Amino acid sequence: MDLFEYMEQKNKEKESPLAARIRPETLDEVVGQEHILAPDKLLYRAIKTDRISSVIFYGPPGTGKTTLAKVIANTTSAEFMQLNATVAGKKDMEQVVEQAGRTLAMSGRRTILFIDEIHRFNKGQQDYLLPFVEDGTVILIGATTENPYFEVNGALISRSQIFELKPLSPDSVAELIRRAVYDETKGMGAYNAYIDDDAVEFLADMAGGDARHALNAVELGILSTEPDPDGRIHMTLDVASECIQRRVMRYDKDGDNHYDTISAFIKSMRGSDPDAAVYYLARMLEAGEDPKFIIRRIMICASEDVGMADPQAIVVAEAAAGIIERVGMPEARIPLSEAAIYVATAPKSNASYLAVEYATAEVARSGNLPIPPYLQDSHYKGSAKLGRGIGYQYAHDFPGHYVDQQYLPDELADKKFFEPGENGYETQVREYMHRIGKL
Repeated sequence: MDLFEYMEQKNKEKESPLAARIRPETLDEVVGQEHILAPDKLLYRAIKTDRISSVIFYGPPGTGKTTLAKVIANTTSAEFMQLNATVAGKKDMEQVVEQAGRTLAMSGRRTILFIDEIHRFNKGQQDYLLPFVEDGTVILIGATTENPYFEVNGALISRSQIFELKPLSPDSVAELIRRAVYDETKGMGAYNAYIDDDAVEFLADMAGGDARHALNAVELGILSTEPDPDGRIHMTLDVASECIQRRVMRYDKDGDNHYDTISAFIKSMRGSDPDAAVYYLARMLEAGEDPKFIIRRIMICASEDVGMADPQAIVVAEAAAGIIERVGMPEARIPLSEAAIYVATAPKSNASYLAVEYATAEVARSGNLPIPPYLQDSHYKGSAKLGRGIGYQYAHDFPGHYVDQQYLPDELADKKFFEPGENGYETQVREYMHRIGKL
């Protein structure tokens, strides 16, 4: 690096956002993630002893994935190179691999390649790295906000350690906020600023475990606040609330949080907890989930988990679906809430679901068994002459509008698929079936 490149890099660092400037340079400066960075943990030991192998850091934004890569860059004796998968292509990777090969051949030093947003690489790009990770030309450090088991090549996964980073605790975010405000070298200390404790607590809570979000708010607050008469910048709770007006909602419609939240929503309705159901409903709506997706899940739950215990559940869900089509958001949240609460508080039975599952399995096993002739249609030309429909007993011609008659194929005459439960309306169904001798 020549003098001009050095000055360019220093100026760039100086003009970088606070979240980038305040980033830790050593392992001991890292805040949070004790589950993988406590002194007795594998990752901590590997970094400290410069024995890092290929790893993938997986977690929400602002939890320290890039920070850990930078710490490794500052502590390793290996060459360190970085690519961002949102802008890098195969040519960039070829250049890195070529340089890594030369470095290894000439000095015996290995190269650590950090790829941010690695899930953005397509399968072909990820496949290109495989032989060079395999033979040790590069040590891969990948960072991703997506579940690597879905988004990263399985062969790369098998050659890497996966470390999941968790959202930072409010205490950890608060520590970073104070460091950012008062650090005179990399933080905002040169602005002679100070921050109230309630403002720190507010920002740490609203950040939702995302340190970058909190630090961006700190920087905005200090830069946009006029100094006091004594020349100090006072960051109060009012200033903090203006800088971070909305809580961070972690919800990627194609990612883990999407599936985890809808799973919790369905299980809450199935488990008859209306409070949890409307809570997860609100989380999805606040994050921008499509109401039509939500009502489809409610309709399925009404069929699968409530079923015949309360046949009105599916009617309520269907009615809510129609209202949502007509009114849209934000009013659509009201029929969504009503339908979710109805399904959650309805008596539960999966007997209807099990009945069709058992019947489907039987059809797959036994195929198209002959339908009893008396149940076959007799209206088509010549059907009656073939004996179809002859002998059928019309239920309404008998007392109680019921006649004991075999409807299943002969081979399945005694087969039972539907077993009514003892919840809600199914108790009446069970009594009726007992009365006519079907149970």
